[in-house]
Amino acid sequence: MSLFGKLKSALGSASDPQPNRPLIDRLKFDAKSDEWFVWKFPVEDLRLGSQLIVNQSQESLFYKGGQALDLFGPGTHTLSTGNIPLLSKLINLPFGGDTPFTAELWFINKHAKRDLLWGTKSPIPLVDPIYNYPVKVRAHGRWGIRVEDSRSLITQLVGTLRDLQAEKIEEYFIGEIIQRLSDALSKYLVERNVSILHANAKLNELSRFAADGIRVEFKRFGLEIVNFNVERVSIPDEEMKRFQEVLGKRMEIDQISKAQVGEAYKTMRTFDTLEKTAGTQGGIAGGVLAGGLGLGVGVGAGLPVGQQLGQALKSQVEAPTPDDATQKLKKLKLLLDQSLITQEDFEAKKKKILDEM
Repeated sequence: MSLFGKLKSALGSASDPQPNRPLIDRLKFDAKSDEWFVWKFPVEDLRLGSQLIVNQSQESLFYKGGQALDLFGPGTHTLSTGNIPLLSKLINLPFGGDTPFTAELWFINKHAKRDLLWGTKSPIPLVDPIYNYPVKVRAHGRWGIRVEDSRSLITQLVGTLRDLQAEKIEEYFIGEIIQRLSDALSKYLVERNVSILHANAKLNELSRFAADGIRVEFKRFGLEIVNFNVERVSIPDEEMKRFQEVLGKRMEIDQISKAQVGEAYKTMRTFDTLEKTAGTQGGIAGGVLAGGLGLGVGVGAGLPVGQQLGQALKSQVEAPTPDDATQKLKKLKLLLDQSLITQEDFEAKKKKILDEM
């Protein structure tokens, strides 16, 4: 038999003890590193009177039949029916002695692990609230967790696993983080009216905002978020190029619009000045000036109001002067005296001439 085979035969397997192997008297877990959050003791055949040693920042939990039972904090505990009442009730342990029993024993490290990394594997689709433009962004940062509720963690997350390390927690929760971050980022930008282009200037506030939404889901599994930081928000190069092209075109349109508004404003100011001049000069000069203004606005600005003013002022220029009206009335009276028109025609024409004055 090989040396390895002899050692294996002599020591047996921790997870599959030999029938004649003595029961374990000392139950303890020394974590190899701070990567370990949960570890299952490899032997399930235990006995009353054994020493359970729980290190600082640890808890130990008995688990049987799908139920989380007695929980122990830091210290040295001698197992007895007095300090494992829930387990004793479940399996009906007799009082005293070194009675053997079968149960799962879990050790939980409750230290804070702060240097975990998160990042988006694919860009998050958002709509920039300032420019109303769809854009995809990437984000990354750091986060830290601590086990807050050992029972909840073991029952909901660990299941049939034999241990739980930081790497497995990251694998499980990174997707949840990204989903929550996507919602939080969109909500933050809209509520604070911040463009995605300015997000990196708001990282501290954004981190706190996102952490509030993420904590809820972690708490459900018995975990506490001790720190969550968004360290950078970026737009992929191709996405940024398209975004810049759209912004450039919009700026050109804005400049053209501003120029048109400025030209219209100058036209209206000119109209105000000429209108005052036309009103004060009166007579033929004022009428001609006003008529020129109306035609100028109608043709140059192309506005309906300009056309209306031009037409109205044109009618004013073409309207008969007092002297013209007198001559027309004299001619009209002469036609009546010569019986060329009736009295009724005379009155109608006379009224029309007087109305046009």
